[in-house]
Amino acid sequence: MRQPASAKIEELAQQVAQSLSLELVEVEVKGEGNAVLVRVSIDKPGGVTHGDCEQVSRELGAMLDADDLLPGHYTLEVSSPGVERKLNKTQDYQRFQGQKAKVTLREPVEGKRTFEGTLAGYADGQILLETEPGKTLQLPFDQVRKANLKFEW
Repeated sequence: MRQPASAKIEELAQQVAQSLSLELVEVEVKGEGNAVLVRVSIDKPGGVTHGDCEQVSRELGAMLDADDLLPGHYTLEVSSPGVERKLNKTQDYQRFQGQKAKVTLREPVEGKRTFEGTLAGYADGQILLETEPGKTLQLPFDQVRKANLKFEW
């Protein structure tokens, strides 16, 4: 699939989410030809409902069909990010401050690449992660390979 189509799909998804007061968490476009999967993840304070997902699916699907961005058959999935949602944007580290998270870096910090702890915020390009009581690490945001919330029972 061409990159411009993927960027356009994300732009349309952002428009739909904003118009419904939802946060667009992620857009994935996978496959090609008649086997294209468009996966959209949305969120809002208090969590999304089935109705939110249905409305985004209906509106985004109509826009994709009107713009003919995906000729032929495609599958559109709209869902919540789940309890272990990805942390993609700098704002996520502020919003979920106080919650448990797992962060994997491209380059090691203090000899490690993977850290778990409590989010303590974000400042000056650094993720603040409390790894044990009284010890907060500064992890470079631009080195994050993968980060997500951790669900605790």
